[in-house]
Amino acid sequence: MRVKEKENKIFESLKKDFGWTNKMQAPRLVKVVVNTGTGTIKDKKKLELIPDRLAKITGQKPSARPSKQSIATFKSRQGDIIGQQVTLRGARMYDFVDKLINIALPRTKDFRGLNASSIDDMGNYSIGIKEHTIFPETVDEELKDVFGMSITIVTTSKDKKVTRAFLEKLGFPLKK
Repeated sequence: MRVKEKENKIFESLKKDFGWTNKMQAPRLVKVVVNTGTGTIKDKKKLELIPDRLAKITGQKPSARPSKQSIATFKSRQGDIIGQQVTLRGARMYDFVDKLINIALPRTKDFRGLNASSIDDMGNYSIGIKEHTIFPETVDEELKDVFGMSITIVTTSKDKKVTRAFLEKLGFPLKK
């Protein structure tokens, strides 16, 4: 069953637990934000490679994120590109979450479930991925330039307990 179909049926399964009377009280996915830091990489080839792979994984072109201030310790200047970000909404968001749950996370090395303590007080869930190669769009021959990313799933929920129940019903493999 697809994530969008599960999201529509969540109200029926959780309304007794949380005392909901209206379908609009059930949480929904708002957006998914995928970030990756490039740091102060001077290699032009790698700087072009990261946005290209991120675009293949998410299905949307990432936007470059410049540094807000100069930091001498990191040898970065204000305006240098230090990261890439993609914000997914709508159909692309549901496709990405579906791919993340059913394909990418099971391919993770030594995967034992996601940590539920990453749910914040605002009802958002953040996941850190060490290798982008868990996604099927990446070619296995290009394993020398591996980068990590953070994925933030934004929901309409305002409570940790409700968010956890919502994510479990969507199919996220959270640790007990």
